[in-house]
Amino acid sequence: MTVLVTGATGTVGRHIVAELLRAGESVRALTRDPAKAVLPEGVEVVQGDLADPDGLVPAFDGVTAVHLINFAGDGYAPMETGPQIVDLAVKSGVRRVTLLGGRSEGGLERALAGSDLEWTFLNPVEFMANTLQWWAASVRAEGVVREPFGGRRSSLVHEADIGAVAAAVLTRGGHAGRTLVITGPEAITTAQKVDMLAAATGREIRFAELSEDEARAKWRGEGMTDDLIGFLLDALGNTPVEGRTVSRVVEEVTGRPARPFSQWAEEHADAFRA
Repeated sequence: MTVLVTGATGTVGRHIVAELLRAGESVRALTRDPAKAVLPEGVEVVQGDLADPDGLVPAFDGVTAVHLINFAGDGYAPMETGPQIVDLAVKSGVRRVTLLGGRSEGGLERALAGSDLEWTFLNPVEFMANTLQWWAASVRAEGVVREPFGGRRSSLVHEADIGAVAAAVLTRGGHAGRTLVITGPEAITTAQKVDMLAAATGREIRFAELSEDEARAKWRGEGMTDDLIGFLLDALGNTPVEGRTVSRVVEEVTGRPARPFSQWAEEHADAFRA
């Protein structure tokens, strides 16, 4: 079977591609700029943009299963082309679809739910990979993490586990019509994350807990918009139940336990060393 992976060069997409290749599947990767795409040997790279469904016909040709993302471009807003994409998938003979959700639900989810496709929605909680974006620079430079809500708990998930779940669903099926909340194996506090990262890097890392006003000033100084700052304060300060509750989805779908944050920290320790 040929599996089309959208967002194939992204944080999750690259792991889906790797898992599918390990399973012996034929992989076609959709990217807006093939010249910049760095993907493993054997992957068929095709140009396309989910925001332009008319240009996706060649990418969908001969495809049996598709991994979709519900946003296009760099703004992470839900796409407005969901019905056209689903219509193209049906006409192309696609049977099975996984959809990685973003910050909010959009028309793609509704179009899939109203179709005859074998769809599965993937709703991972906080990515462990976010730690690179938020903490790496200050840890390398100063050995410190500055963030609010040190006691908040998160069942954050290894991005490779999201990829493994997606690949298993695409190749084996068995989860049609389900929304899978994907988490790690434990709910840990921000302060515990800092301790695990310190152990992995072999260096002292200090946690400086910020007040909400201090966090707002810090992020505004880093160029964040007020909308993004509001989103972060709400997400961190009012983490929903599913974001701090451990699910068994990874083990249920893949047959092996989810990876803990301590493992992720060891795998990425060099990024936090001076």
